[in-house]
This record gives sequence, C-alpha cells and structure tokens, in this order.
Amino acid sequence: MELILKQDVENLGFKDDIVTVKNGYGRNFLIPQGQAVMATSSAKKVLEETLKQRAYKEKSIIEAAQKTADAIKDLEIKISSKVGTGDKLFGSVNNIDLANELQKAGHEIDKKFISVAGGTVKRLGKYDAVVRLHREVSVDLPFEVVAEA
Repeated sequence: MELILKQDVENLGFKDDIVTVKNGYGRNFLIPQGQAVMATSSAKKVLEETLKQRAYKEKSIIEAAQKTADAIKDLEIKISSKVGTGDKLFGSVNNIDLANELQKAGHEIDKKFISVAGGTVKRLGKYDAVVRLHREVSVDLPFEVVAEA
C-alpha cells in the first residue's frame, strides 16, 4: 500500500514522503491516526505541486538550521547530577536533560529531536548525542556528566 505521510513517522519517513507499507499498518494505524493519506494519482499531483512551492522556502530553513548547528557545536555542556558510590548516578541523564541545558544556552530544541547514544546515561563521563535540526541537518553534541558539588 502506497501512502503519503502527513507528518514525520519514526523509522518510516518524513513529512510528504511516499512510502510503501503493509496494508494493515496503513489502514489500521497510519490513516486513522491522521499520519498518512492514500497515494492516489490526484494526491501525488497535489504533493508534487506543493513540493515545488516549498523548495525555495526550504533553502532558508536549511540555512537557519545550519547556523543553529554551528552555534551548538561550539557549546560545552556539563550536566551535574547526584552521584552514589564510585561514578554511578542517582537516576539518569537523558534527552530531556540535554534539551533543558540547550534551552538555558538559548537554543529551543524539542527533546524528541535529541538522541543520546544508549538512550540514558547512568555514569559520570563524556558522552555524545545527536541533535536533528532538520531532515538534512543534524549535529553531534558532546556533553559531560559531572558530580554535583
């Protein structure tokens, strides 16, 4: 079954992509949730026209995302957390904590666009995360988890 995605769907595609999925997944989940529509010939023509109009707007959006990516690369993020014995944390550090630190630095980025390697961090040390600012622009974000004073 061919569908046109109306929004980004994780592990499937981005908004306005034409994807092929199994009939049950499309009919029972994607279409009722409003995440996709059937890819009929008329819907494909409308999509084609929409993509043409959006192409020149996309350049400025990508440039803005690239500027934000350059600013984020220069940040040194240190997240302080309570520590138990050794270097083990009480609790964990995840994408929500990184989003809060980025917000403090003046960059409003939604937590769902930040992925920490391994999902959560449970020990002190240096780690990496990937921040996706646009479908074509993502940046590696190194951060450090330090003990709370």
